[in-house]
Amino acid sequence: MTKKKVLIMSASIGSGHTQAAHAIEEYLKTLPAECEVEHFDFISNDALSIDNIVKETYLKILDLFPMLYDLMYYSSQGYKKGMVVKTLFSWGLKRRMLHVLAEKKPDMLVFTHPFPAGAAALLKRQHRLQIPLVGVITDFTIHQLWVYPQIDQYFVAASQIKDQLVAQQVEPHKVIVSGIPVRDAFRQQRWHWDEDHAKRRNVLIMGGGLGMGSIRQSLSVLDQLDNIDDFTVVTGYNADLYDEICQMRKELRHPVEVLGYTNHIPELMVRASLLVTKPGALTCTEAATVQVPVILYSPIPGQEEANAQYMQKKGCARWVRSQEDLAAVVHELMDAPEELEQMAAASLACHRNGAQIVGQHVLQLLQGAQTPASAVTTNNEYANT
Repeated sequence: MTKKKVLIMSASIGSGHTQAAHAIEEYLKTLPAECEVEHFDFISNDALSIDNIVKETYLKILDLFPMLYDLMYYSSQGYKKGMVVKTLFSWGLKRRMLHVLAEKKPDMLVFTHPFPAGAAALLKRQHRLQIPLVGVITDFTIHQLWVYPQIDQYFVAASQIKDQLVAQQVEPHKVIVSGIPVRDAFRQQRWHWDEDHAKRRNVLIMGGGLGMGSIRQSLSVLDQLDNIDDFTVVTGYNADLYDEICQMRKELRHPVEVLGYTNHIPELMVRASLLVTKPGALTCTEAATVQVPVILYSPIPGQEEANAQYMQKKGCARWVRSQEDLAAVVHELMDAPEELEQMAAASLACHRNGAQIVGQHVLQLLQGAQTPASAVTTNNEYANT
């Protein structure tokens, strides 16, 4: 009997969506008899494709005009403007989705980013796609771009996100509070204050897989503190930032270990006395899983501000809004191990085994999925789109 195929779609616009997809894929592949699983980046390598143009435009706006992104994010949250944005993205990416479906022939689609979700929802609305669609929302708030009646199942980070979806006419039974999926490597590590932290007060500074946020400024400010022994800075895929930090550390008071993209983040979190990072939801959830205390700084306007609010409310992180506050809070916490331990304990309320919860429900939903032959249009129809 042929195994049914689950295609997990992310979009390489920030690494969090991709890491969540990897976590779901990792769990499903521990059950080899159940289904075939493939992770696919919906953003193509073609520099002139509309999906790649959207990605590059998004990253440039974040880098050069963050306040413009802030305006775009909140204005598109309204129903009318949100519908316009959703329609533009869905129609613009429809051809790309049809091409992927014709090539991959999945029995189910799982999305960790709203762009491919919108394109697939459009095809389902047009009766050109009949397979189940699953949305895994990787933030602590909801955006209009995620809301489609054609999505069969949503997985969300926390109960208030379920409430937000229900308020936007999504049926409650379609929404499962799963937590954000993280890779099993983070579940294998646990932070606690010990003699090693007391002897070597290391601060880990990160900015997600793309090395975004005020990493350089944070390092410069915190280097002035006397109750830190050394720093570890992870720049991700940001090669320019990596070179800048390597040059910069020659003039700093403290030793600095500089790393590019690395798969050893769980170990680095356990070794650190404190993590300073922008509040990407995946990084926040990974940190909560390891239970490392977190300082959140320099959020991307919009969803990351909501992430910071959530983590601070839970007590496992402190959100600082200025360089002065960053220095003051880090200085305070480095001399307060009992408060760091309280933050670590509070982290237990911030995460679940998201990958397992999503994976188990995906398998249940897959049992009723249709075959690819009846689930997607023919190549001839795609060619005429």
